[in-house]
Amino acid sequence: GKVAVRLNTADLSSAVQRLESAWNRAAPDVPFDLRFVNQDLDRQYRQEERLARIVSIGSVLAVLIAALGLLGLAALAVTSRTREIGVRKVLGASAAQIVTLFGREFSWLVALACVLALPVAWFAADAWLATFAYRMDLGAVPFLLAAGIALFVTWLTVGIQAVQAAVSNPVDSLRTE
Repeated sequence: GKVAVRLNTADLSSAVQRLESAWNRAAPDVPFDLRFVNQDLDRQYRQEERLARIVSIGSVLAVLIAALGLLGLAALAVTSRTREIGVRKVLGASAAQIVTLFGREFSWLVALACVLALPVAWFAADAWLATFAYRMDLGAVPFLLAAGIALFVTWLTVGIQAVQAAVSNPVDSLRTE
């Protein structure tokens, strides 16, 4: 059988010795097997902690890879539209307008990706949380935060490329064409 006992942690070793001697008097043929509840709980949730660490590392890597891909796409878009940017600048477009032009295009793509990915993430998180006896309800905040971070990374990445194109001399871009 099992017995749960609360021990005074100030004098743990003597309390364990008294507990073991009492156990041996009460049930001499059953071996004394001491376990602490906090150690059992640590063992139980160690796998979830490992999974959380793996998912966190994977998420950071995925964001970095996505940002690099987005940087490449933005560089390609800016390079292929160098003449258009030059013409817009000659006609009076500000750097902010050029950055907004590129930012809006890529924001729509990322927003579409978020709309498609969020339901999948919701169901995956809900299925994972269903494995616990005590669970929290999923709210919209973590998903909206993830979408916001994705849009911020998009604006930052595309903005860098667009600003470089917007501050360049329009004569140089038109002369090369």
